[in-house]
Amino acid sequence: MKSQKTSFRRTTFVAVIAFVATVAISFAQTKTAQLDDLLNKYTEYGQFSGSVLVAEKGKVIYKKGFGMANLEWDIPNAPDTKHRLGSITKQFTAMLIMQLVAEGKLDLQATVSKYLPDYSKTNGDKITIHQLLTHTSGTPNYTSFPNFFKELSRNPYTPTEMLEMFADSTLTFKPGTQFAYSNSGYILLGAIIEKVTGKTYEAVLQEKIFDPQNMKNSGYDHHSTILKKRATGYEMKGSQPENSPYIDMSTPYAAGSLYSTVEDLYVWDQALYTEKLLPKKYMDMMYQKYIPAFGNFYGYGWMIGIMTIGNTKDSTQIIGHGGGINGFNTLITRIPKEKSTIILLNNTGGAPLEAITIAINGILHDATYALPKQSLAKSVYNVIIDKDLKTGLAFYEKNKESKEYSLSESAMNSMGYSLLQAGKKDEAEAFFKLNVEAFPKSSNVYDSYGEVLMEQGKNEMAIVNYKKSVELNPANQNGIDMLKKMGVETEGMVKDATVPEAILASYVGKYELQPGFILTITKEGNQLKAQATGQPSFEIFPKNDTEFYVKVVAAQITFNKNESGSIESLTLFQGGQEILGKRVE
Repeated sequence: MKSQKTSFRRTTFVAVIAFVATVAISFAQTKTAQLDDLLNKYTEYGQFSGSVLVAEKGKVIYKKGFGMANLEWDIPNAPDTKHRLGSITKQFTAMLIMQLVAEGKLDLQATVSKYLPDYSKTNGDKITIHQLLTHTSGTPNYTSFPNFFKELSRNPYTPTEMLEMFADSTLTFKPGTQFAYSNSGYILLGAIIEKVTGKTYEAVLQEKIFDPQNMKNSGYDHHSTILKKRATGYEMKGSQPENSPYIDMSTPYAAGSLYSTVEDLYVWDQALYTEKLLPKKYMDMMYQKYIPAFGNFYGYGWMIGIMTIGNTKDSTQIIGHGGGINGFNTLITRIPKEKSTIILLNNTGGAPLEAITIAINGILHDATYALPKQSLAKSVYNVIIDKDLKTGLAFYEKNKESKEYSLSESAMNSMGYSLLQAGKKDEAEAFFKLNVEAFPKSSNVYDSYGEVLMEQGKNEMAIVNYKKSVELNPANQNGIDMLKKMGVETEGMVKDATVPEAILASYVGKYELQPGFILTITKEGNQLKAQATGQPSFEIFPKNDTEFYVKVVAAQITFNKNESGSIESLTLFQGGQEILGKRVE
């Protein structure tokens, strides 16, 4: 299963655990020194190149550049380096929409057809502005179209021409019923802004946000513009950087076309605590938890989640969003209760910005945090690209138990897809096979392995792996769809077990996964629910009497008995991790 392309994801349960299960750091250092050590280490390992700003309680305590903004001229990154933002653009688009709502010019519950009468009535009469903002419209994501990156993204388009790419496409679900991240929805929002105001999206941005906030280093990026201090975007080919593929910035439009600096984004962050841009009533609407998304919730252009603070029992709400566009990945994380902010803009693509953010948050709270390790997945990938598959596999075997490297299911998955997308199918197959061997209880690794086997024409092996994926996670609809595609009868493959209520009742209780981090199991009728500390409640469904799975995230739970037959613990399987939770109540 392909890893999600959107950023600012915090997988339910495990991300919080990963945050508290960290190494101890000496607090004799100042926070500035700790931040320097952390970011220098990420830079040393080739895992970050860009600009950083950290604010604590409304005051900037750290801002700095790392690595090179331009490798050809040896120009370093700095706090005023301009980076492409990718999907951080969406929060600005959402702000413009809400400003028009506050002015009485837009109705959130009105359909697209009301504002774009020339848009296809096939879908325009079904989709509301609210659904576009929350990625619940079912509009197919145009950046996932097979020919987007190789062909479409390189050509200039008007907003009207962009809409024509997907206007008549079949919706992926009934609007309002599900969440599916869609850049297409925000292209539509940009077109609506232009129609209602009679001005270009870019002009409205300048007039309503950038000029009033004196954000002089932010704007709509145009390839033809001479833009001082603009970072060049790079991507890694093995251990060597290369210029990222060209993308015409008319194609990301209102979904991802902006550039900014960490300094300007801090100005933006601070303005969101005031009513300078929008009355509080409407600002609050942007941060409501409208729909579960990636283990958190999606508001209007923002993700809303919860992060546990270090190894304490406290947690705090986080509002943020990330972005990714050729050569760049970005993340802004806001902690409203404390008025703290972490802004990371990277110009080498694929940096582990969430892990860096978690560590910085630990520093802010004088809590334990993890220093980076070298990624085994990325190192093996580099060896394969620089040398060959045989040498890469030998490197993996030699270092898979090494404490100097971190072995991550998601990183292995990501590198496997990088190989697949580069046309290196044999190498990708070998990579996904390693992931299956390393994380045999993860549904996702079998799904990904099944995909590359299909690409290789090895359907019998693909079927075996897709079946295993669905067995581990019955909610894996992609696996079921792929099995159908290969002619496998899937009727009755997924069928929840019927568990006696007395057995279900025996599972009700509290289970400590980490100090201060509790997974609470409750029962409503014959339905069990699980809720982690500071996180929403989710229904869990039985595969048999002891094994359950979650439909909204890829996670499984097994209840464990002691010698006397009493339930003494549970085991959570997620993201390649196997975590034991002792029963405490």
